[in-house]
Amino acid sequence: MATKSISVYVLLFIVQTIFAAPQKPHIFMLLVDDWGWANVGWHRETPTKEVVTPNFDRLVKEGVELDQHYVHKVCSPTRSSLLSGRLPIHVNIDNGDATMHNSSDPNGYQGIPPGMTVIAEKLKMAGYAAHQVGKWDAGFGTAMQTPKGRGFDSSFGYFHHANDFYTEKAGSCKDYGPVTDLWDFDRPAKGVNGTLYEEHLFAEHVMQVIEQHNVSQPLFLYYAPHIAHTPLQVPPDYEKKFDFIDDETRRIYHAMVNYLDDVIGNVTTMLQKKGMWETTLMVTSADNGGPEYPGGGANNYPLHGGKTSSWQGGVRVNAFVSGGFLPEAMRGTKVDGYVAVCDWYATFCGLAGVDATDSKAAAAHLPPIDGMDMWPFVSGQNKTSPRTEVPLGSDGNNHTHGVEGLISGDYKFCMDRLLRMDGRGLSTRI
Repeated sequence: MATKSISVYVLLFIVQTIFAAPQKPHIFMLLVDDWGWANVGWHRETPTKEVVTPNFDRLVKEGVELDQHYVHKVCSPTRSSLLSGRLPIHVNIDNGDATMHNSSDPNGYQGIPPGMTVIAEKLKMAGYAAHQVGKWDAGFGTAMQTPKGRGFDSSFGYFHHANDFYTEKAGSCKDYGPVTDLWDFDRPAKGVNGTLYEEHLFAEHVMQVIEQHNVSQPLFLYYAPHIAHTPLQVPPDYEKKFDFIDDETRRIYHAMVNYLDDVIGNVTTMLQKKGMWETTLMVTSADNGGPEYPGGGANNYPLHGGKTSSWQGGVRVNAFVSGGFLPEAMRGTKVDGYVAVCDWYATFCGLAGVDATDSKAAAAHLPPIDGMDMWPFVSGQNKTSPRTEVPLGSDGNNHTHGVEGLISGDYKFCMDRLLRMDGRGLSTRI
């Protein structure tokens, strides 16, 4: 009788194991600022001492390179697209000031409209812990638009386009002088600004989030470094490593990318030591192409154009997925199907087992999500991407419409003003 009872328990255990819901992965989303196509080792056919990215190169080699990953041509629209699951044309094409506001519309704020549900809120519904570190730039005209208002459990970073790497100053206020843009969740990070190189502060906070995390709970960690956006600043010991580069702008830019590569090496090592890497999906993308205009420092060769243009160099960016959650059969591969940055919203929802539909936005008469679940594609279940078209958003600062072009099948069409590459507003028309 005892033997029979044990057999029943063993059988029940086997059945429960077979039909148990798949484990929800830890998700590490890395969105790198102003990252040039040719400023990474894996896009260099011939190694060069100017480009030193061993950790990124290793992660690509161990992961899936996304050869046709598309974003908007400037910062805020891409970040709004990623977090909201919409193409930029359906959420935000404006890289303008956060104070922009249409008083007749409750959702009329720069960035992601308050009535949309962002990815952190969705993942929280699935039991995730959600943390944000670094650049926000997805709207902060209302408290609801800040990381706290968007469902993150913690955040540490700056709200606007950029700040000083050492003082965290970002412009000035008419009556109050220079403004410090560094926030610890819902309050100014007093006593922290002006103490260390900003990316060092961000790296410390990322490591702290991982170290303090309860591994039994799935983690969503969204890290958006300041590197490699202006102002081009880096610790002297990193700049010295590239002192063979005569041009100061290029020298500092390459040093900044190398600094970030070291940070990511440390972060992935921490995930491994914590026992989380084997169940982590790491998704990495640039927010736009590298700035090739004077003072930018980046290199997008052989792609044409760069940041602020809808040529390939402005919207087709460095991207890959890596981590132990990725099926072994896909590691070390490259896929060339279209992926848009908004697709990660639906992908993460699918992995978390939560419906990606945005009912709150529907009630506010706002557009539904455009994102498509890319997991069957990047995991090798499907050989082709579900996305066949990528509409390209225009620059809302200078346009009255939202579409500047379309990638469809093997063709790309661009229209209207495309380039502002020399800092003087000169443009090319097609």
